[in-house]
Amino acid sequence: MNDASLNAISPIDGRYHKQTENLSHYFSEAALIKFRVFVEMEYFLALSELPIPALNGLKKYNLEAIKSEIINLSQDDVLKIKEIEKVTNHDVKAVEYFIKEKFDQLKLSQYKEYIHFGLTSQDINNTAIPYSFKAGMMVVYYPQLQELIHTLKDLAKEWDHVSMLAHTHGQPASPTRLGKEITVFIERIENQVELLKAIPYGAKFGGATGNFNAHHVAFPLINWKNFGNDFVNNRLKLKRLQNTTQIEHYDYLAAQFDGIKRINTIILDLNRDFWTYISMNYFKQKIKDGEVGSSAMPHKVNPIDFENSEGNIGIANALLEHLSAKLPVSRLQRDLTDSTVLRNIGVPLAHTIISLKSTIKGLNKLLLNQAEIQKDLDNNWAVVAEAIQTILRRENYPNPYEALKDLTRTNTQINADTMASFIDGLAIKDDVKKELKAINPSNYTGI
Repeated sequence: MNDASLNAISPIDGRYHKQTENLSHYFSEAALIKFRVFVEMEYFLALSELPIPALNGLKKYNLEAIKSEIINLSQDDVLKIKEIEKVTNHDVKAVEYFIKEKFDQLKLSQYKEYIHFGLTSQDINNTAIPYSFKAGMMVVYYPQLQELIHTLKDLAKEWDHVSMLAHTHGQPASPTRLGKEITVFIERIENQVELLKAIPYGAKFGGATGNFNAHHVAFPLINWKNFGNDFVNNRLKLKRLQNTTQIEHYDYLAAQFDGIKRINTIILDLNRDFWTYISMNYFKQKIKDGEVGSSAMPHKVNPIDFENSEGNIGIANALLEHLSAKLPVSRLQRDLTDSTVLRNIGVPLAHTIISLKSTIKGLNKLLLNQAEIQKDLDNNWAVVAEAIQTILRRENYPNPYEALKDLTRTNTQINADTMASFIDGLAIKDDVKKELKAINPSNYTGI
């Protein structure tokens, strides 16, 4: 850990920096600057394909090479843009001036006024930010989430046939299988991922108040709406919103934040379940040489990874909730509140990544305590009462539920002998008695 991380205010850039540093390529100040430059240059190249006489001379240039030279910013280039911003007091205008300087250096000065032509800053922000968000989701978030799913699938397969006492309302209930209980979480997560991936990455592109006013007044014969759709939908692979104010609606973005939040909530539920299983001694945890579980109690191996994940999910979801509630609300054609809020998109994603990695780490530490799980099953023969009374119903036995209730709803311990004795006393055929006696807490696990 270096001095910068030791003195960071946020643990994202301090204690957890190594876990979250990949996100800086998409959500840092430098990243935002780079994506803005990228969009500005893509826009300029798109303009060069239109019937604009002043841009005809560009046909002799390798525009892709020019774009590549400009968008591959060095650290000095980023710092230069920040220096320009100190003068302009406007971040997007600083990007425009930087690119214009580059055009001067490349002897393209006669074309530089078509940099940021007819645009407002939100045409750049509301394409650069969803573009970077999409990239961050695809490169960092989804792969990390998929690692968790793969880990869960491996455990579900390994423990597929492990019978386990279920607990509803904290009380012993009809037995289940450990692998199936893990599969519940896999299905929940995958269902929500499918919904999340179906949400488009919305973008706004249409001038100062969304009507292409400046574009249309300068070149009224060009179909600027078609141009904007082609630029955003096909060139940037986003979805252009057709009717906007100065800013994007952020409705799709809010839905994405809500989707991430739901997935986080499922993982939080998983964390608490495994934490509880550990407290029940159903699992022990792998011990690593040199690690200390408690500063005072040497015997302890605390389930800190699940706890760490739960804590980070809490922070992430609180921020995601604010983002999804705030961003779609803006006064009239716009106010500036979205701008400062949008700069924080990476924060809840970082806490989410920390939580995912912590949960994976916790799962990989688990050691199945088969003896304790079996002991719990053997000590709870009353849970097969459901099976017995259901078969008795099938046989049209009188008041089977009440008969089992009288047997099991007492403070007397029910065991294999108690249950066998009860079955022997039933006025039923011998083959049905045999069928009932074959049922035990370990094999009564359904399908």
